Amino acid sequence: MHPDDPSAQKLTDARPTTLSDDAASTERTIGRHRAPDLRRRALLGSTPLRVALATGVTCCLSLVAVATARGNDDTPRTVEPLAEAVADRAAIADERASRSLDRDAAPARILPSPTAKPTPTPTAVRKVPKKPVKPRRPRPVAGLDQAQMDNAKIIVDVGLEMKMPRRALVVALATAMQESNLYNLASDVLPESAEYPNQGSGSDHDSVGLFQQRPSSGWGTVAQLMRPSYAARAFYSALNEIPGWQDMSVTAAAQSVQISAYPDAYAQHEDRATTVAAALTA
Repeated sequence: MHPDDPSAQKLTDARPTTLSDDAASTERTIGRHRAPDLRRRALLGSTPLRVALATGVTCCLSLVAVATARGNDDTPRTVEPLAEAVADRAAIADERASRSLDRDAAPARILPSPTAKPTPTPTAVRKVPKKPVKPRRPRPVAGLDQAQMDNAKIIVDVGLEMKMPRRALVVALATAMQESNLYNLASDVLPESAEYPNQGSGSDHDSVGLFQQRPSSGWGTVAQLMRPSYAARAFYSALNEIPGWQDMSVTAAAQSVQISAYPDAYAQHEDRATTVAAALTA
Protein backbone atom coordinates (compact mmCIF):
# COMPACT_ATOMS: atom_id res chain seq x y z
CA MET A 1 0.00 0.00 0.00
CA HIS A 2 1.23 3.38 -0.96
CA PRO A 3 1.78 5.77 1.76
CA ASP A 4 -0.11 8.41 -0.02
CA ASP A 5 -3.22 6.29 0.02
CA PRO A 6 -5.86 7.97 2.10
CA SER A 7 -7.01 4.69 3.54
CA ALA A 8 -3.53 3.99 4.78
CA GLN A 9 -3.35 7.34 6.40
CA LYS A 10 -6.63 6.67 8.17
CA LEU A 11 -5.36 3.40 9.52
CA THR A 12 -2.32 5.08 10.73
CA ASP A 13 -4.18 7.81 12.46
CA ALA A 14 -6.55 5.25 13.95
CA ARG A 15 -3.76 3.58 16.04
CA PRO A 16 -3.83 4.65 19.62
CA THR A 17 -1.06 6.89 20.67
CA THR A 18 -0.59 4.97 23.94
CA LEU A 19 0.61 1.98 22.01
CA SER A 20 3.52 3.92 20.72
CA ASP A 21 4.31 5.21 24.21
CA ASP A 22 3.98 1.75 25.74
CA ALA A 23 6.13 0.20 23.05
CA ALA A 24 8.83 2.78 23.68
CA SER A 25 8.60 2.25 27.42
CA THR A 26 8.81 -1.48 26.97
CA GLU A 27 11.80 -1.10 24.71
CA ARG A 28 13.56 1.07 27.28
CA THR A 29 13.02 -1.33 30.17
CA ILE A 30 13.44 -4.78 28.69
CA GLY A 31 15.10 -4.30 25.38
CA ARG A 32 18.75 -5.01 24.69
CA HIS A 33 19.21 -1.50 23.52
CA ARG A 34 17.13 0.22 26.20
CA ALA A 35 17.65 3.90 26.45
CA PRO A 36 19.54 5.08 29.53
CA ASP A 37 17.77 6.94 32.31
CA LEU A 38 19.77 10.15 32.33
CA ARG A 39 18.25 11.54 35.53
CA ARG A 40 19.09 8.45 37.62
CA ARG A 41 22.64 8.37 36.28
CA ALA A 42 23.14 11.99 37.13
CA LEU A 43 21.95 11.37 40.69
CA LEU A 44 24.19 8.33 41.19
CA GLY A 45 27.17 10.08 39.69
CA SER A 46 27.02 12.84 42.32
CA THR A 47 30.19 12.82 44.58
CA PRO A 48 28.42 13.74 47.88
CA LEU A 49 26.02 10.90 47.42
CA ARG A 50 28.82 8.45 46.78
CA VAL A 51 30.63 9.55 49.96
CA ALA A 52 27.45 9.20 51.99
CA LEU A 53 26.83 5.71 50.64
CA ALA A 54 30.41 4.63 51.33
CA THR A 55 30.23 5.97 54.89
CA GLY A 56 27.00 4.16 55.56
CA VAL A 57 28.38 0.89 54.24
CA THR A 58 31.50 1.24 56.41
CA CYS A 59 29.44 1.89 59.53
CA CYS A 60 27.27 -1.11 58.84
CA LEU A 61 30.31 -3.33 58.42
CA SER A 62 31.80 -2.02 61.67
CA LEU A 63 28.61 -2.72 63.57
CA VAL A 64 28.50 -6.22 62.16
CA ALA A 65 32.14 -6.83 63.18
CA VAL A 66 31.54 -5.55 66.71
CA ALA A 67 28.43 -7.63 67.09
CA THR A 68 30.31 -10.69 65.86
CA ALA A 69 33.22 -10.06 68.25
CA ARG A 70 30.84 -9.64 71.18
CA GLY A 71 29.09 -12.82 70.25
CA ASN A 72 32.36 -14.79 70.06
CA ASP A 73 33.84 -13.48 73.32
CA ASP A 74 32.76 -15.35 76.44
CA THR A 75 33.39 -12.33 78.69
CA PRO A 76 31.70 -9.23 77.40
CA ARG A 77 34.00 -6.20 77.24
CA THR A 78 33.02 -3.17 79.21
CA VAL A 79 33.43 -0.05 77.18
CA GLU A 80 33.53 3.04 79.28
CA PRO A 81 31.30 5.67 77.81
CA LEU A 82 33.11 8.80 76.80
CA ALA A 83 30.83 11.00 78.82
CA GLU A 84 31.50 9.00 82.01
CA ALA A 85 35.28 9.20 81.51
CA VAL A 86 35.09 12.95 81.00
CA ALA A 87 33.02 13.27 84.16
CA ASP A 88 35.54 11.24 86.19
CA ARG A 89 38.45 13.36 85.00
CA ALA A 90 36.57 16.50 85.85
CA ALA A 91 35.94 15.16 89.36
CA ILE A 92 39.63 14.39 89.82
CA ALA A 93 40.56 17.87 88.65
CA ASP A 94 38.11 19.39 91.12
CA GLU A 95 39.52 17.27 93.94
CA ARG A 96 43.07 18.38 93.20
CA ALA A 97 41.98 21.99 93.15
CA SER A 98 40.06 21.66 96.40
CA ARG A 99 40.60 24.36 99.03
CA SER A 100 39.18 22.22 101.81
CA LEU A 101 40.84 22.60 105.22
CA ASP A 102 40.66 18.84 105.70
CA ARG A 103 43.35 18.08 103.17
CA ASP A 104 46.91 17.38 104.22
CA ALA A 105 48.95 20.49 104.52
CA ALA A 106 51.70 20.80 101.95
CA PRO A 107 55.22 20.78 103.41
CA ALA A 108 56.46 24.26 104.04
CA ARG A 109 59.30 25.38 101.84
CA ILE A 110 62.34 26.23 103.87
CA LEU A 111 64.01 29.31 102.53
CA PRO A 112 67.63 30.07 103.41
CA SER A 113 68.12 32.79 105.92
CA PRO A 114 69.19 36.03 104.27
CA THR A 115 71.99 36.34 106.81
CA ALA A 116 73.21 32.78 106.50
CA LYS A 117 76.54 32.42 104.81
CA PRO A 118 77.21 29.55 102.41
CA THR A 119 79.21 26.73 103.84
CA PRO A 120 82.73 26.97 102.46
CA THR A 121 83.99 24.05 100.47
CA PRO A 122 86.52 22.15 102.55
CA THR A 123 89.99 22.41 101.19
CA ALA A 124 92.92 20.16 101.65
CA VAL A 125 94.44 20.75 105.04
CA ARG A 126 98.13 21.18 104.87
CA LYS A 127 99.81 19.10 107.49
CA VAL A 128 102.27 21.13 109.44
CA PRO A 129 105.07 19.03 110.82
CA LYS A 130 104.95 18.98 114.57
CA LYS A 131 107.84 20.44 116.40
CA PRO A 132 109.80 17.89 118.35
CA VAL A 133 108.74 17.90 121.94
CA LYS A 134 111.61 18.70 124.20
CA PRO A 135 112.09 16.17 126.98
CA ARG A 136 111.14 17.37 130.37
CA ARG A 137 114.13 18.62 132.23
CA PRO A 138 114.89 16.65 135.39
CA ARG A 139 114.40 18.27 138.75
CA PRO A 140 117.76 19.01 140.33
CA VAL A 141 118.78 16.98 143.39
CA ALA A 142 121.81 16.71 145.71
CA GLY A 143 122.49 20.46 145.57
CA LEU A 144 122.91 20.65 141.78
CA ASP A 145 121.58 23.46 139.65
CA GLN A 146 119.58 22.90 136.45
CA ALA A 147 122.60 23.01 134.12
CA GLN A 148 124.45 20.47 136.23
CA MET A 149 121.39 18.22 136.42
CA ASP A 150 120.93 18.38 132.66
CA ASN A 151 124.52 17.28 132.11
CA ALA A 152 124.12 14.51 134.68
CA LYS A 153 121.06 13.24 132.76
CA ILE A 154 123.08 13.07 129.54
CA ILE A 155 125.75 10.97 131.27
CA VAL A 156 123.13 8.58 132.72
CA ASP A 157 121.18 8.31 129.42
CA VAL A 158 124.35 7.38 127.48
CA GLY A 159 125.25 4.77 130.10
CA LEU A 160 121.76 3.22 129.90
CA GLU A 161 121.95 3.20 126.11
CA MET A 162 125.26 1.31 126.34
CA LYS A 163 123.62 -1.05 128.88
CA MET A 164 126.10 -0.15 131.59
CA PRO A 165 125.29 -1.24 135.18
CA ARG A 166 124.24 1.20 137.88
CA ARG A 167 127.76 1.22 139.40
CA ALA A 168 129.24 2.48 136.13
CA LEU A 169 126.78 5.39 136.23
CA VAL A 170 127.92 6.31 139.72
CA VAL A 171 131.62 6.15 138.70
CA ALA A 172 131.01 8.38 135.68
CA LEU A 173 128.99 10.95 137.67
CA ALA A 174 131.61 11.10 140.46
CA THR A 175 134.38 11.59 137.85
CA ALA A 176 132.54 14.46 136.11
CA MET A 177 131.80 16.10 139.48
CA GLN A 178 135.47 16.06 140.31
CA GLU A 179 136.83 17.06 136.87
CA SER A 180 134.40 19.86 135.84
CA ASN A 181 131.79 20.13 138.59
CA LEU A 182 129.33 18.82 135.94
CA TYR A 183 129.81 21.85 133.62
CA ASN A 184 130.83 21.59 129.98
CA LEU A 185 134.07 23.58 130.05
CA ALA A 186 136.19 24.98 127.24
CA SER A 187 139.95 25.49 127.66
CA ASP A 188 141.87 28.71 127.77
CA VAL A 189 144.76 26.84 126.19
CA LEU A 190 142.61 25.85 123.19
CA PRO A 191 140.84 28.96 121.83
CA GLU A 192 139.06 26.67 119.37
CA SER A 193 137.08 25.10 122.19
CA ALA A 194 135.40 28.42 122.92
CA GLU A 195 133.73 28.28 119.51
CA TYR A 196 131.46 25.45 120.71
CA PRO A 197 128.61 25.63 123.25
CA ASN A 198 130.15 25.75 126.71
CA GLN A 199 129.40 26.68 130.30
CA GLY A 200 132.73 28.22 131.25
CA SER A 201 136.43 27.48 130.76
CA GLY A 202 139.41 25.89 132.53
CA SER A 203 143.16 26.14 132.22
CA ASP A 204 144.40 22.60 132.91
CA HIS A 205 146.48 22.08 129.83
CA ASP A 206 144.29 21.17 126.81
CA SER A 207 141.64 19.41 128.85
CA VAL A 208 138.04 20.14 127.73
CA GLY A 209 134.48 19.02 128.37
CA LEU A 210 132.72 17.30 131.26
CA PHE A 211 135.52 14.81 131.86
CA GLN A 212 138.39 17.19 130.99
CA GLN A 213 139.64 14.82 128.35
CA ARG A 214 142.63 15.92 126.33
CA PRO A 215 142.65 15.90 122.54
CA SER A 216 146.41 15.49 122.62
CA SER A 217 146.02 12.18 124.49
CA GLY A 218 143.84 10.64 121.79
CA TRP A 219 140.38 11.08 123.33
CA GLY A 220 139.03 12.80 120.21
CA THR A 221 138.85 16.14 118.47
CA VAL A 222 137.99 19.37 120.27
CA ALA A 223 134.61 19.45 118.54
CA GLN A 224 133.84 15.88 119.65
CA LEU A 225 134.96 16.33 123.24
CA MET A 226 132.88 19.50 123.61
CA ARG A 227 129.73 17.41 123.06
CA PRO A 228 128.65 15.94 126.45
CA SER A 229 127.19 12.81 124.90
CA TYR A 230 130.42 12.00 123.02
CA ALA A 231 132.56 12.64 126.13
CA ALA A 232 130.36 10.31 128.25
CA ARG A 233 130.53 7.55 125.62
CA ALA A 234 134.32 7.84 125.46
CA PHE A 235 134.50 7.49 129.26
CA TYR A 236 132.32 4.36 129.41
CA SER A 237 134.27 2.75 126.55
CA ALA A 238 137.54 3.30 128.42
CA LEU A 239 136.01 1.97 131.68
CA ASN A 240 134.94 -1.25 129.95
CA GLU A 241 138.59 -1.82 129.01
CA ILE A 242 139.64 -1.92 132.67
CA PRO A 243 139.67 -5.56 133.85
CA GLY A 244 137.62 -6.10 137.01
CA TRP A 245 136.51 -2.49 137.34
CA GLN A 246 133.18 -3.73 138.77
CA ASP A 247 134.99 -4.92 141.89
CA MET A 248 136.98 -1.73 142.36
CA SER A 249 136.05 1.23 144.50
CA VAL A 250 134.59 4.27 142.80
CA THR A 251 137.89 6.11 143.28
CA ALA A 252 140.01 3.26 141.90
CA ALA A 253 137.76 2.75 138.88
CA ALA A 254 137.70 6.47 138.04
CA GLN A 255 141.48 6.78 138.51
CA SER A 256 142.08 3.81 136.24
CA VAL A 257 140.40 5.75 133.43
CA GLN A 258 141.51 9.30 134.16
CA ILE A 259 145.07 8.80 135.46
CA SER A 260 144.68 11.91 137.57
CA ALA A 261 147.30 13.61 139.74
CA TYR A 262 144.77 13.44 142.61
CA PRO A 263 143.52 9.84 142.64
CA ASP A 264 141.70 10.07 145.97
CA ALA A 265 139.64 13.11 145.05
CA TYR A 266 136.81 11.09 143.41
CA ALA A 267 135.75 9.37 146.61
CA GLN A 268 134.21 12.56 148.05
CA HIS A 269 131.56 12.62 145.32
CA GLU A 270 130.37 9.03 145.64
CA ASP A 271 127.33 9.76 147.83
CA ARG A 272 126.04 12.61 145.67
CA ALA A 273 126.69 10.60 142.51
CA THR A 274 124.65 7.71 143.94
CA THR A 275 121.74 10.05 144.77
CA VAL A 276 121.75 11.61 141.31
CA ALA A 277 121.92 8.22 139.56
CA ALA A 278 118.95 6.95 141.62
CA ALA A 279 116.89 10.05 140.79
CA LEU A 280 117.56 9.77 137.06
CA THR A 281 116.82 6.05 136.81
CA ALA A 282 113.71 5.95 139.05
